[in-house]
Amino acid sequence: MVETGVMDGLRECGFVRYGIERLGIPAGSVEDDLARIGRVFAALPPDPYAPGTHRFRRYSHAVYLPWKDELSWIPGTRDPVHGTVTDFFLGEEDPAHPRTRRVLPDIPEELRGNALLVRLLRWDIEQVLALRNLGSRPLWAGVHLIRLGVEGPGQTAVSTPDCLHQDGGSAGTFTFAHLISRSNVTGGQNVIATSGSAGLQPDDPWADIHAEFTLTDPLDGYAVHDHRVSHYVGPVRAGSGPGPGERSIVIVGLAPYVPQL
Repeated sequence: MVETGVMDGLRECGFVRYGIERLGIPAGSVEDDLARIGRVFAALPPDPYAPGTHRFRRYSHAVYLPWKDELSWIPGTRDPVHGTVTDFFLGEEDPAHPRTRRVLPDIPEELRGNALLVRLLRWDIEQVLALRNLGSRPLWAGVHLIRLGVEGPGQTAVSTPDCLHQDGGSAGTFTFAHLISRSNVTGGQNVIATSGSAGLQPDDPWADIHAEFTLTDPLDGYAVHDHRVSHYVGPVRAGSGPGPGERSIVIVGLAPYVPQL
């Protein structure tokens, strides 16, 4: 389902927020699928490139063929530790890892067929196809599961890059974020700023901020047109309740497939 409000926001401002109602999902209809996704998030491996940051993640590629309405997950590469892994490239727009090519553990097979995850991915694709004339080109998707988790007071979980940034794609790159869960944490505020603010901290006096908000409810989300804005999520810290805390989110990056010959 194409959401005209989402399209208008992306077209006019370069970013937009949305909740479960804009996704066309009736409240209370996806608890089982959401719980299955949550169990995968609870078992995410630590970020192999950022030990001690309390960040956990998996990542896989998919491709969408619009002339067939066909969405297909791309197999990963065999790995002795994680089973399979997928290449994850960060360009020079990420100051923490300039020109670095890495691999991350794949999203497990049992989650790739999850009806809610597929529904979210297809919804994101529909918004992009409605904005761009991409009916004759494959659409590339990078699907990222990220959990910021803290065990108790004094711990801080940090996202990457830890500054306002862009994801480094072409003018056709869009990023969608869907909150899966948030419990017993503070922080995790999202900031959207101008593209010229990339590389700055949100509180830098030179940062030109468009919006600040915090995702709180399952399937709250936002989308950005990558080359038009920069974005940031703040550190997560333990809340006042007993036990651990976490913020789990699905990030979907979409861009036209560019052949390399």
